[in-house]
Amino acid sequence: MDRTETSKLRYGMVIDLDRCDGCGACMVACAVENNVPPAQPRTNDRTGLTWLRVFKVENGADYPASRSVFVPMPCQQCELETPCVSVCPQNAVEVDQATGIVTQVPVRCLGCRYCMTACPYHARYFNWWDPEWPAGMEKTLNPDVAPRMRGVVEKCNFCHGRLQAARAQAAAEGRREPREDEYVPACVEACPRGAIVFGDLADPNSKVAQLAQQPDTFQFLVRLGTAPKVHYHSRQPWVQRMVEAGLTRTKKESANG
Repeated sequence: MDRTETSKLRYGMVIDLDRCDGCGACMVACAVENNVPPAQPRTNDRTGLTWLRVFKVENGADYPASRSVFVPMPCQQCELETPCVSVCPQNAVEVDQATGIVTQVPVRCLGCRYCMTACPYHARYFNWWDPEWPAGMEKTLNPDVAPRMRGVVEKCNFCHGRLQAARAQAAAEGRREPREDEYVPACVEACPRGAIVFGDLADPNSKVAQLAQQPDTFQFLVRLGTAPKVHYHSRQPWVQRMVEAGLTRTKKESANG
């Protein structure tokens, strides 16, 4: 789709939970693309650093009625009353009005973690240690993404480095914005099941916008009124009932990876 100078993009995604098998390829691709360092030996479940975490959720029934689903949970890119934006004393979190992407500015972050407390999706992570990579592995770092320092909060930004590269390519060809197929986050590209569809939700002709309007597509914690731009899809009624309960970290849930 050709986009004019007056167009207002709203990047988002639809994740098909009936397709996701919890392989974790999206998490690995996210970490590699965004230079998220390997976990420190002293890392635990509360101090790990990941921009995309896959939760396993079960329906609690006994066999043979037991069912489970895997839920990839990146930043939900809240459009309205964005909780992390409203509590940040440093203006280190912003909603990009041109794209709808919630951006994090590490050099402004003072590490107060108010944003982590405010996020209802537990999709923000504090960087407890200086980033370190095993000898030789630093040669594989993505030169388009700067590693973050200790003491700041990190989160998914829909692969900002890829957006900038796609914009540069579009500008070189005389276009203001990249075409839909030119900007694809790493998690979308890596999913072997094609469970994640990404694009412009403001474009009614885009696949992601059409999927977002399907009856079995929903958002987590929609009652909060924050209009997240990450949608989920499932035809399983128990999954749809589960979303309003939210993702709480209980003993019945486990993280994959």
